[in-house]
Order: sequence, then C-alpha cells, then structure tokens
Amino acid sequence: MGRIRVLVVDDHRIFAESLAAALAAESDVDVSAAGSGPAAQRCLDRAAVDGRRYDVLLVDADLGTGPRDRPQLAAVPPLSEQRRVEPRDPVIDGLALVERVRAEHLGTRTVVLAERDDPHRAACALQAGASGWVAKDCSLSRLLAVVRGVLRDETHLPPALLTGVLRELTAARRHRTESEQLVESLTPREQEVLRCMVAGLGRKAVAERLFLSPHTVRTHMQNVLGKLGVHSTLAAVALARRAGVGPVELVPSAGDVVERRGQLS
Repeated sequence: MGRIRVLVVDDHRIFAESLAAALAAESDVDVSAAGSGPAAQRCLDRAAVDGRRYDVLLVDADLGTGPRDRPQLAAVPPLSEQRRVEPRDPVIDGLALVERVRAEHLGTRTVVLAERDDPHRAACALQAGASGWVAKDCSLSRLLAVVRGVLRDETHLPPALLTGVLRELTAARRHRTESEQLVESLTPREQEVLRCMVAGLGRKAVAERLFLSPHTVRTHMQNVLGKLGVHSTLAAVALARRAGVGPVELVPSAGDVVERRGQLS
C-alpha cells in the first residue's frame, strides 16, 4: 500500500499532538495535524497542489462545535443525485469538513473520532461522507486497523451502533421525498432565498447578496416559511437540509495551517 498520509484535525491540542505522535511512530505513516476546519482545508488544498494528497483524515466529531450540539440528519441521496457540496459558514465544523472532503478531494477517506457513541451523529457522519466512526478512547491498534480498512473501501462502525445507525438512515430516506416536494413548491427566487437561509445569512445580508430590498426579502422569507409549513428559520433550514438543499457559497476566512509532523501551532 506504501506510506499512508494522515491528517489529524482536532481543536484539542493535547489530544491532537498525542495522537499525531503515536501515529508518527508507525513506519508506514506520515502524519500532520491541523487545529481547526479552515486550517485543515488549507492543508488539503496545499497537498493537492503539491500532488501529495492525504489518504485519510481523522476528524474530531465536535470540531468547531459544543459537545452538546446535535447535527441535523438529512436524507441520504443516491450517488446519482449527489451534488458538489458548497462551502458554508467560514467556521467549518467536523461534518462540514467531511462533506468538503467528499466533494473536493476524491480519494481521501475520512474517519470521525468521537468521545461517545451516538447513532444520530454517526449516521450524520456517514451521510456526510465519512468512512468510519471510532471512539477516541479506542486502542491505537484498533485505530490503525480502521485507517487501513477505509483505504480498502471498508466502512467501520462500532457493532453497538449498527442497529441505531441503520434506523436513523432509514428514517431519513422516508422523510426525504416529503421535504423535497415542499422545497420544489418554492419559486426559483424563494429557493435562492432558502439557500441563503441555510448559509446562515440574515435579512440584510440576503438583500445585499440578491440585490433586493430588505422588505422584499422579508416577504420572500415569509413565503418560504408558509410554503414549507414551518414557523421559524431554524425549522426551514432543518427541512431544507433533509431535502438536500445546500447553502449558497460563502467566501471562507483564512485559517492557520500547520504541516509539521505530529505538531500543532
């Protein structure tokens, strides 16, 4: 298989440096570390330009979020319907990073590292494009087995999570059709406004982006909520994500990047 290039992405410095150092001791592993989503994106882009892409990303499940944050599980589209994932908010959380890797860095596998087992979050990770979900307190030998396994196109989940993850994914598929039909009832302009809402843009920002008056944007937003049958922007965004609606492209902010072996800065 040759040497395996691994990028550890975690905003907990001690954990990231310890894991990177442990992996670096393996004779067939080259490892770097990044302390944030934007930093990881810069690492990935630089490696692609240099023709030295990473083989596996080990991504913290709680990267850029609070440990109690609960992601919204969207329906999993068939491969034929999968679209390029557009950049969302400059603060890139773990699942957003996984989505970007799937869309922009073909051939790179991602494994999510989690502090606790959670079928919902694991299902979200698989949907985003992850090839594995591993507990942070697993043994190094187990982690290495997963890293080598995903490079053989295997999917790795703890056995205790399998039933729950399958239940989550099945429910997501069941709700996908209804959500898609509601989104399709929107006019093209309303769908554009919805994508701005998914990106987290407020009324003024949407107005500036679409060259509309704030009053017109307010009307469009009210129409979107009414047609989707929801009463808040958060509910509209959740429904849009279930239907596979992505955010409008935002200009990402620069992040610090480290390419040192086994270290963060």
